Amino acid sequence: NAEDAARLLEMTKAHGFPGMLGSIDCMHWSWKNCPKAWHGQFHGQKKGSTIILEAVADQETWIWHAFFGMPGSLNDINVVNRSPLMNKIANGDLPPVQFVANGRTYNYGYYLADGIYPK
Repeated sequence: NAEDAARLLEMTKAHGFPGMLGSIDCMHWSWKNCPKAWHGQFHGQKKGSTIILEAVADQETWIWHAFFGMPGSLNDINVVNRSPLMNKIANGDLPPVQFVANGRTYNYGYYLADGIYPK
């Protein structure tokens, strides 16, 4: 909601990241009892089946978005592509955010991620 977004924006601005709505990442969890019929779809990068959690958290590790259940055979970019959060962004359903970086004004927030952007 707007109140939570305002709190997040103040917190991230105080840490030097104006306009940041949180940190986004995906993690693979082992799924010991995955049904045999689903093993191929949920087979992760390592041995065994995994299921993926996409989460957005703030500096206090308050998780305000979680998308759980994607097959372990997907990489993080494919999970983000299917994410309900990214659908909201694509549809313009975002909290109002305005910030200035390098002299340019931006009218939308962003999520900090690691290892998925080209250099």
